[in-house]
Amino acid sequence: MNTVDQHLSRCVELAEEALNAGDAPFGSVLVDAMGTVLREDRNRVNTVAKTYHPEIELARWAAENLSLEQRKKTVMYTSGEHCPMCSAAHGWAELGKVVYIHSTQHLTAWHQEFGLSGSRVKQLPISDVVPELEVEGPIDDLLPQMYQLHKRYISSKTG
Repeated sequence: MNTVDQHLSRCVELAEEALNAGDAPFGSVLVDAMGTVLREDRNRVNTVAKTYHPEIELARWAAENLSLEQRKKTVMYTSGEHCPMCSAAHGWAELGKVVYIHSTQHLTAWHQEFGLSGSRVKQLPISDVVPELEVEGPIDDLLPQMYQLHKRYISSKTG
């Protein structure tokens, strides 16, 4: 397994940890230019605060602990494409590339399939919020795993 796959697999593990703790299934890993993990986190929207998304926490940590040059060379691997709030934090912190497993479009379609109504916040692709950012995703091989985690999460909230 190459390092990209390892980082993305860790995002899935973190998303499952979040789900098992009662939070929405999202996980993120921030790596430096050499691919070394700097920090990782998982969603804590139900156990800490509604706005505790891992992408924001990693952006905040990077802004406080890395130089601008270091931040621009990071890669954030994440289970799902950033929401608008996380996209803005990523952009303001001037972090580097994002690699995500499922897109905002996937999540929106899944939520509709699971019977959820629309979001209070307009869901936008990260490139609409941070146009110059290098973005890679979705990662098709891992989509089924993330689909199942989101399905379990929604089922636990509605069933």
